[in-house]
Amino acid sequence: MPMTQAMPVTVAIARRTDPARTHEMVAWMRAGAALAESFPGFLGAGWVRTAPGSPEWHMLYRFADDETLRRWEESPQRHWWLTSAQGIVEHTRVERRTGIEGWFEEPVDQVVEKVAPAGGGPVAASTPPRWKQAVTIWLAFFPLSLTATLLTARFVGGAPLALRTLVMTLCLTPLMTYLVLPRITRALHWWLHGRPAPWRTPRRPF
Repeated sequence: MPMTQAMPVTVAIARRTDPARTHEMVAWMRAGAALAESFPGFLGAGWVRTAPGSPEWHMLYRFADDETLRRWEESPQRHWWLTSAQGIVEHTRVERRTGIEGWFEEPVDQVVEKVAPAGGGPVAASTPPRWKQAVTIWLAFFPLSLTATLLTARFVGGAPLALRTLVMTLCLTPLMTYLVLPRITRALHWWLHGRPAPWRTPRRPF
């Protein structure tokens, strides 16, 4: 049977709460992230509010693979955490994404669950053009590849080509996936999604 490589899974959840209960909402989300941190395979979590005073919140958490995610989602700790927010938080949408393109909001494999009636069909994710994704990956990969080539030529230059390539790919793949690509997509988010550059955003009058 062919072996398939486990891929990280990102879960994005939309939730609603009374804006007057913002402090309770933040404390509740922090508690959930703290609980998830104790589970093997946990890669990180975060949340963002749609706008100041908005009832809409978006929370993301990421696990190393489907199995570690399943252990968290089926755990009694998570069940207790979810039930503790009954009457405060409304869950409106859950989206699972796998693969490196999750950083660009276009998944290789995507499952969308409507947790509560929202009216109408599923809302499509905003996806940057393919050429912008390619440019972003190149911007991340070129300096890494150049640095790795220079280092391997200096320290293991006499090794066979296959061995040098193996060393490079073993080092570059995790660096690209977990360090460089997330940072560069975050820095270029405005360009990827066709928004004004941050330094060109007009200031609001005092």
